[in-house]
Amino acid sequence: MSTAAHPVTFPALVSRALTGAVAGIAGGIVFGILMAMMGFLPMVAMLVGSESAVVGAIVHLVISAGIGALFGLIVPAAGIGALLGYGAAYGVVWWVLGGLLIMPAWLGMPVFVFNATAWQSLMGHVLYGLVTAATLFGLRRRGHA
Repeated sequence: MSTAAHPVTFPALVSRALTGAVAGIAGGIVFGILMAMMGFLPMVAMLVGSESAVVGAIVHLVISAGIGALFGLIVPAAGIGALLGYGAAYGVVWWVLGGLLIMPAWLGMPVFVFNATAWQSLMGHVLYGLVTAATLFGLRRRGHA
């Protein structure tokens, strides 16, 4: 039996990315429901020059799919506990990058502001990571990546 690492093929990478994107959409739907309840979707729409909650939801799901695709590519096969840990940590990373840095900078707002909205955003990002990880675990168990 060889102990050499097997090269990852392009089709395998595409499969992992697509599975991650689907998982990211699942996480994005759950997070998006919370965002809608808190009135945050119009702010997300502002990223593309709109204030429509519907546009905000679409933008949010596109971002969720992209971030989920990256998660599917970088997270190794693991048990549910480890994968949930990776998901929660990934949510925190994207809270810092997206919620505290990229989005406010894009909108001309101060970055790294820690107020009630930021803490609500942290909870949403962690929830996104957990749902994305749980969905990815389920998809991988079914042989989708």
